[in-house]
Amino acid sequence: MAKIMVVDDAAFMRMMLGEILRNAGHEVVGEAANGLEAIEQYAICKPDLVTMDITMPVMEGIDAVKQIKRNDPSARIIMCSAMGQQSMVVQSIQAGARDFIVKPFQSDRVLEAIGKAMASA
Repeated sequence: MAKIMVVDDAAFMRMMLGEILRNAGHEVVGEAANGLEAIEQYAICKPDLVTMDITMPVMEGIDAVKQIKRNDPSARIIMCSAMGQQSMVVQSIQAGARDFIVKPFQSDRVLEAIGKAMASA
């Protein structure tokens, strides 16, 4: 079981992802609606893993990943986006994300990505 923070500007997406995670036995320890909130919440919640949307207001997900990784190099982050664009995947991985899942979420793919990210140091 992992403590996971869910970051997405759409409340519906946070709820859907939270449901997938809780049903699999994980604990959702925090939520954020944009990258800036994500950085603040990360420091407070200290989650084992973060699911991070890319396209958000105030601060985009990739910028938030860079900042979180600067603050905590061991942070585990999985990017989520409706856009399965190759450049976004590459940018996310370069910024420090462990994996990339595409919306709409397939629960088995979400749990596979989390399992892999939690297994890696």
